[in-house]
Amino acid sequence: MNNILDIGGYLDIDKIRHWEGEIMIKQNCLFCNVANGSMDSATIFENSEFKVVLDPYPAAKGHTLIIPKEHIENIYELDTESASRLFALATHIAKVLKSIYNCDGLNILQNNGEAAGQTVFHFHMHLIPRYNNDNVKIKWETIKIEKEELDAIAKEIASRL
Repeated sequence: MNNILDIGGYLDIDKIRHWEGEIMIKQNCLFCNVANGSMDSATIFENSEFKVVLDPYPAAKGHTLIIPKEHIENIYELDTESASRLFALATHIAKVLKSIYNCDGLNILQNNGEAAGQTVFHFHMHLIPRYNNDNVKIKWETIKIEKEELDAIAKEIASRL
């Protein structure tokens, strides 16, 4: 079974200007093609900045993707104003999904970099309705960190904010 994330050719590094404005897109980026409408999608919302679509290979019914129209590779390239609008949109959509599907929970998932599981290198956020005893697994094994090391890590991070 072909997963949408396995489609090749979307990592072309040549950037072009979107013909409708100043939105930067990558010519062969899967999510740029979804966002600009040249690839079919089950669109549930669209404005000048974002396109919201149903994931065609969902983890659960209502699994939604929020995709910026501008090619932004990951969270490190996302400006805080866009992030604020994106999360406001995610909050609204999450409430709609809860009202429609009466889900027991909802995961908001966003991966950055191959080591974190990012397979399409265009920023996108997953909203996944969850149910008690469903088959969705988002899990990791915890590590042990002593209090002194935890405090040192907190101090280092806080010093750079």
